Amino acid sequence: MITGVRVTYAELHETVRRALEAAGLAPERAGLCARLIADSSRDGVHSHGLNLVPRLIRMIRAGVVDAHALPTRVSAPGAVERWDGHRGVGALNAYHCMATALAIARRHGIGCVALANTNHWMRGGTYGWQAAEAGAIGICWTNTLPNLPPWGAAEPLVGNNPIVVAVPRPNGHLVVDMALSQFSYGALAGYRSRGETLPVPGGFDGRGEMTRDPAAIEASKRPLPIGFWKGSALSIVLDAIAAMLSGGRATHQIAAGPEEETGLSQVFIAIDVASTVDRDAAAIADAIVAHLDRPSADGGIVRYPGQRTLETRRRQLVEGIEVDLSSWQFLRSITVS
Repeated sequence: MITGVRVTYAELHETVRRALEAAGLAPERAGLCARLIADSSRDGVHSHGLNLVPRLIRMIRAGVVDAHALPTRVSAPGAVERWDGHRGVGALNAYHCMATALAIARRHGIGCVALANTNHWMRGGTYGWQAAEAGAIGICWTNTLPNLPPWGAAEPLVGNNPIVVAVPRPNGHLVVDMALSQFSYGALAGYRSRGETLPVPGGFDGRGEMTRDPAAIEASKRPLPIGFWKGSALSIVLDAIAAMLSGGRATHQIAAGPEEETGLSQVFIAIDVASTVDRDAAAIADAIVAHLDRPSADGGIVRYPGQRTLETRRRQLVEGIEVDLSSWQFLRSITVS
């Protein structure tokens, strides 16, 4: 729930950093993880920023997440490497693996890191922005606990397996960050807490009818896959590729409870634009964006993926970052000496 409480970026980062350090992270790792989390809330992705920190800390305390574990390379056959996350902090494992994929791409033109045995990566878009800021195309995805019914089923058997695609552009990177359910569970919770209905049907109620009521979808555990059967099929193949390449778990092997969700499999791909594109890559992307620059049917504007994020980022850095009061109070209680 967003309450209207606003804090500065520096205050948010420092409070999260101190809470993570109190939970057992080494100071440098706590600082980096706090930056990734603060950046997510700064960009308006509250559900996968500050709001996930209490759950992360509870999972560290329960021993599900190992605050001290570092990812290690298992094998490196050319441009594809396999890593083990040792059930460490998911955001730090993911950031390290995208950085590794970027380093491989500088040598080979393309780099791929498949990561097994990791945890929730917080905001997936973080690693797309990371790649784009480095001037690379970034593609990454993760499997999840079983929280999405495959098309035609009522029982959640597949994951909403988020996928991220980022294209670098000096005037504003193109970044797609989406779960394979029409609305993630975090988004459903956000709509419910604000007392809002969904803009389009997002799942099924207890009677099996499509609904825009987020609470009914949470209760039925039947969110709608994007593109109906197409999203369901994409979830299955992304899960298979991540588990196969990493040598890790598939969705059906992951515990169904959110605070027991561990041992995830992820893939991080970076493509070095400078060494693989023989034309002005920025001009190509700019021309695509320029072609979209026209009014929308409802009187607004047609946006490119990532544009709203940049607008939210600029606004919240000026006005302050809106935070969930209960999550904020939880962290403050940990950091008050």
